[in-house]
Amino acid sequence: MENRNLYRVMSFGVSDVALELVMAHIQDPRDRDAVSLVCHKWYQIDASTRKHITIAHCYTTSPERLRQRFQHLESLILKGKPRGAMFNLIPEDWGGYAGPWIREIAQSFNCLKSLHFRRMIVKDADLELLARARGHMLQVLKLDKCSGFSTDGLWHVARNCRCLRILFLEESCIEERDGQWLHELAINNTVLETLNFYITDLSEISIMDLDLIARNCRSLVSIKISDCEILDLVGFLRAATALEEFGGGSFNKQSEDYCVISFPPRLCRLGLSYMGRNEMTIIFPFASQLKKLDLLYVMLDTEDHCQLIQRCHNLEILEARNVIGDRGLEVLAQSCKNLKRLRIERGEDEPGMEDEQGQVSHRGLSALAQGCIELEYLAVYVSDITNASLESMGTYCKNLSDFRLVLLDHVERITDLPLDNGVRALLRGCEKLRRFALYLRAGGLTNVGLGYIGQYSQNVRWMLLGAVGESDIGLLELSRGCPNLKKLEMRSCCFSERALALAVMQLTSLRYLWVQGYVASATGSDLLAMVRPFWNIELIPPRRFVSSDEQGTETVTEHPAQILAYYSLAGPRNDYPPETVIPLEPLP
Repeated sequence: MENRNLYRVMSFGVSDVALELVMAHIQDPRDRDAVSLVCHKWYQIDASTRKHITIAHCYTTSPERLRQRFQHLESLILKGKPRGAMFNLIPEDWGGYAGPWIREIAQSFNCLKSLHFRRMIVKDADLELLARARGHMLQVLKLDKCSGFSTDGLWHVARNCRCLRILFLEESCIEERDGQWLHELAINNTVLETLNFYITDLSEISIMDLDLIARNCRSLVSIKISDCEILDLVGFLRAATALEEFGGGSFNKQSEDYCVISFPPRLCRLGLSYMGRNEMTIIFPFASQLKKLDLLYVMLDTEDHCQLIQRCHNLEILEARNVIGDRGLEVLAQSCKNLKRLRIERGEDEPGMEDEQGQVSHRGLSALAQGCIELEYLAVYVSDITNASLESMGTYCKNLSDFRLVLLDHVERITDLPLDNGVRALLRGCEKLRRFALYLRAGGLTNVGLGYIGQYSQNVRWMLLGAVGESDIGLLELSRGCPNLKKLEMRSCCFSERALALAVMQLTSLRYLWVQGYVASATGSDLLAMVRPFWNIELIPPRRFVSSDEQGTETVTEHPAQILAYYSLAGPRNDYPPETVIPLEPLP
């Protein structure tokens, strides 16, 4: 009897009380997962002490299962549609509905303080229910690239969630009915720290409400807004004395009055919209204190970028378009030795794009690698690339954990393909790499190169491959490696259904697969080779779009068929949109 009582309070020599205290200090979800597998007791203690959960795909489990296991959650991140939704590759009505999750949260999760939805469909009724049931507790609400709601839903959030410290709406598709939601937020909230409705179509924004938020919320450190004339924000910028980040605004007037704009003294993260050469000088006085600079929506050419960047010696994060050019990257390498994150997006019809000065190529990447050795994240569209530039990345950028490269197709002249050896050198040198994306063109990477990716991607967990390889052999070579790969996305590749199925079976850690563009069989039956328990397979048929410009010229866009496969404890979905998603079931 004494031994049985001892067993009830001890687990592997550790008392339950001590184990709970230890568990509270284990934050890494992978460590938590490993601990929960030791024994049933440890599983229970993990469940009762876990405060944060990230669900990378909303159909991998159900709200009921989440509630049954983790009843004391304080923070939840939930992701819906595949990443292709950001590029209009996924049908709008594919799924990813937040309603079932919000209903469960409203009924059961009494401790929840932080909620983050990404690429999900959220209805006004969902926001009203959430605000009424959990508004008194909610401190963080992020609707990240979401759709389906309007400013009416935001009104309920602003009226009932008076403890909100963070309200994040960036890149969400929001139907605007009026600006009353912002007024409610201004009069009800005094603890707001971050407000973000950047890259949205919200335009009915009262400057008086922004001023009131600045006066009432003395802890406001970050605000990113939609297009508001910057001259109208002079009072707001004067009142928001604690502000460290400002994004948005716009320069819509031809005026010399912009010289009177004064930014808060602690400002170190900045992104201004439609800023031109004449307005750029307002940044010069405090450029040296900037740690983050967003130049994605400015009206600057290559030389303007160089003049500004060379004054930002303490820059750690830069976002720009490829008009920055190789010259801009060379200046960046010389001036910004602390740079950790660089994102260069593709631009359209930009000043400087008509010549080589406004393009990013292997020359700029090589300079960047040698000058910015603290780099951790790089996402870039390039017009030309060589093996040597990738080798430079592997040689100098030892802290790189996230690498994403897209080779643009508007330039026919490419000097050094395939990139097999460069990719091998990059992966061998960057041992901390966890996320890897490579979108090339035919001939950009052979089957040998795919084999190198499998061999040297020991720690990579997420991978996106586009237009790579020569045949099924390359994919099968890749699948013999990548021991920790959990999420694989592919576009415009030459692989067959059977090769995809065999690769999935060989990638033992894989939990998620998305493919757009592949060699399909007549019935999809070759995919049945990867059918197994808890593995959902969906087919999204090909789609054809016809659009017209102002002159009436029609453009036809073809979207190839897609495959989405993922592990799910919840079983097959029950909310498939008609004729949009076809669940693939095993043949009888």
